[in-house]
Amino acid sequence: MKKSLLIYLAIFLSTSYCYSQIVFEKGYFINNDDQKTECLIRNVDWRSNPAEFDYKLSENDKSKTENIVSVKEFGIYNAARYKRYTVKIDRSSQSIREMSTVRSPEFAEEQLFLKALVEGKASLYMYIDADLTRFFYQTDSTGMEQLVFKSFLTPDRNIGRNYAYKQQLLNSLKCKSISKKDIEKLEYKRKELIAFFEKYNTCQGSNIVNLEKAVHRDVFNLTIRAGINTSSLTLMDPYHNFKDISFNRGQSFRSGIELEFILPFNKNKWSIILEPSYQRYKSQSTNRSPTITTNYKVLEVPIGVRHYFFLNEQSRIFINASLIYSLDFNSKLEFNNQFINISSNSNFAFGAGYKFGKKYSIELRQQTNRDIIYNYPYWASRYSVTSLIVGFSIF
Repeated sequence: MKKSLLIYLAIFLSTSYCYSQIVFEKGYFINNDDQKTECLIRNVDWRSNPAEFDYKLSENDKSKTENIVSVKEFGIYNAARYKRYTVKIDRSSQSIREMSTVRSPEFAEEQLFLKALVEGKASLYMYIDADLTRFFYQTDSTGMEQLVFKSFLTPDRNIGRNYAYKQQLLNSLKCKSISKKDIEKLEYKRKELIAFFEKYNTCQGSNIVNLEKAVHRDVFNLTIRAGINTSSLTLMDPYHNFKDISFNRGQSFRSGIELEFILPFNKNKWSIILEPSYQRYKSQSTNRSPTITTNYKVLEVPIGVRHYFFLNEQSRIFINASLIYSLDFNSKLEFNNQFINISSNSNFAFGAGYKFGKKYSIELRQQTNRDIIYNYPYWASRYSVTSLIVGFSIF
């Protein structure tokens, strides 16, 4: 029954994936002839800057693709705007193994879609390609230029850093409300640069368009989770070839709190989860005399990754995978007035579930086998848990 349910869930999830990923939202694009086309653009909340995009002219239209060769600008209203520029970009690596030994930027000319962050008298743009992040700026008197920040290896194999972007800003963005100290402490990070460009444009009395403020993101969820565990245990003595000792399958209550951190890309579909939960398993052997009893009390701390499949604005399906760390509380196996202390190793868990709105969720989770007496070299064990969990999100 358990395997069948998981198979059905897997088929359902794979089918849902085909539909849930294709989300077209109101947007536009401007071609090389400056013609603007209102359309629906597939919003995948790009982690890296795209070179092409899918669009529809209407809901019932077939999907088509445009790219950087034929489009000079495209955007999704209240979400993102990309503009095509031919720029000089330094792609020097931050990895020590591939780090340049040259302090100066090593520019190459490329045609890129840059993401607009702040637009005004001075505008800020961003380009991301995997682990590479570069910021660009443009003013009334300058073209589009990269703000230069580069790590490099010195002759004595230390890491040096070129903070040329600070001098660029000091030279180009002068205003009475911006001091040299403001620029000296400015880090090469999105939030700090956005705040700086907003401050400059405000000082200049310029209209400001902050495209990051238009995007609302969930950042953190706190959920109370409770459920029922169905647990089983088998003991083995591989060195003496004794018959495996089975225990009664038991059901028990589990309770915990889930902390979920939403990752800032791909439309809130990925998150990191941490869920401390308390569980207890009490049982006795069914095929051995004298009987062995177990009283297993454990705080499980799963740390994992979750992915959502959005069905509509209210409904979403999710799958997750976690590594479980276990903290045992005075847990023992007892037989013939002798005790074996329980000490668990780590194992994995895989789950699939459904969330309605932002409050309610239900999940079916299966753990891989865990050895709960791994510190006894002459014994082994298989502890297995299937959980049905319901959740209520506080925020």
